[in-house]
Amino acid sequence: MRAAIDAITVLLLVVGCFFVFLGSFSLVKLSSFFHRIHGPTKSSTLGVGCILLASILHRSIHGSGLHPREILITVFLFLTAPVAAHLMSRAALSLMEGRPEDPSDHAEPEGHIRDDDDERAEQEAREREEGRSDD
Repeated sequence: MRAAIDAITVLLLVVGCFFVFLGSFSLVKLSSFFHRIHGPTKSSTLGVGCILLASILHRSIHGSGLHPREILITVFLFLTAPVAAHLMSRAALSLMEGRPEDPSDHAEPEGHIRDDDDERAEQEAREREEGRSDD
């Protein structure tokens, strides 16, 4: 039984180290800031989560039992990493020159949210009828 748990622990450590390496590699090799922030936040979070899960498994079997320390670190990591990445990308977007305009800032001149094909077809039919009645 202990050999199977040790094998699972080693597998979790290998997978975790692979994803941490992948996140670090993407931070170095990707081109723009937005690409660079995506790699480490996703893959490194998964990698560190696997390493912490291996630590939880190892300490609960071979150590002094299950402690909330690793669980709290895991919860804190999964809550803060996406929020930090989102805030950094929003800050970079606000500092970017020539960024696309926010579509919610500008209303269309007619006040329509959008014209559907059905509405356009009905309007064209009404205009044709008015054109015939004028003749």
